[in-house]
Amino acid sequence: MNTKKLAITILFAALAIVLNPTLTHIALPYPFMQGLVYQIWEIPIVIAFLIVSPLSGITVSLLNTGVLFVIFPGVMPTGPLYNLLATLAMQIGIYVAVAIGKKIYCCKNPQANIYAGGKCLLIATGLGVLARVAFMSVILYFALPQVPPIGYALNQAATIASLPFAALFNATLALYTISISWIIAQRVQKVLHLTISAGK
Repeated sequence: MNTKKLAITILFAALAIVLNPTLTHIALPYPFMQGLVYQIWEIPIVIAFLIVSPLSGITVSLLNTGVLFVIFPGVMPTGPLYNLLATLAMQIGIYVAVAIGKKIYCCKNPQANIYAGGKCLLIATGLGVLARVAFMSVILYFALPQVPPIGYALNQAATIASLPFAALFNATLALYTISISWIIAQRVQKVLHLTISAGK
C-alpha cells in the first residue's frame, strides 16, 4: 500500500470512528430487536474498500471494531464482533460484484468507470445484502442460543423467530450503506484520481 493509499485509509478509519453514535448521536434504534441500531459508521469502511483496496476496507473495519469495543459496545460486550463479521461479509459480496463488473466492462474499455453503471450498483448492492444476510443468519442461528455475552440464551423456537427480524435489519442497513458509499466513492475517485481497486 503506497503512501497516498495509506493516508486515505487512515482518513477513512478516523471518519468511521468520528461517526460513532457516542460522538455524533447519529443512530436510529431498530424497533424489532433490542440493541440494534441503524448507523452510518460503515459508510467510510465501504468507501475505503471501493476506492483504495479490500485490504484498506478490512483495516478500517478492524480499527473501527477496536474503538467500538471501547466506546460503543452496545447492549452486549460482543456486539462489535458481530458488527465486524457483518461488515466483512458485506464486503465479500461487494468484492464479487466489483470483480464481475471489471471483467465485463473494463475488458471492453480499460478506462471504464464501473461506478457509473447502474447495473453494477444494483449487483454490488444485491450481492452485498445477500452475503451479509446469509452469513449473519448462520452466525446468529448458533450464537443466539448461547448464554451472554455470546448470545441471549434463546431456545430454538425463539432463535428461529428472531432470524427474520435480524435479516431485515442486516438487509436494510446494507442497502443504504452500499448505495450511499457507491455514490460517494464515484465522486471521491474522480477527485483523487484513484483507480478502481476492489476487484484486485
